[in-house]
Amino acid sequence: MNTDQIKGSVKDVAGKAQRKLGEAVGSTEQQVKGAATQVKGKGQKAVGNVKEAVKDAHATTRKV
Repeated sequence: MNTDQIKGSVKDVAGKAQRKLGEAVGSTEQQVKGAATQVKGKGQKAVGNVKEAVKDAHATTRKV
C-alpha cells in the first residue's frame, strides 16, 4: 500500500462524513463539499492503485 492509496482512502471517508453531516443539518453546501472530497479521495486512491499495479508488474518481470 502506498501513500496515495492511504491518503485517498482518508479523503474518501472524510468526505463521506462531511456529506452525511451536511444531510443531518440540512446543509446542501456541506453535502456538495463532502461529495467533492469523496471524488478527490477516490481519484487519489485510484492513482495509488495504478502505481501499485505498475510496481508489482515491474517486480514480476524482474524475477523472470
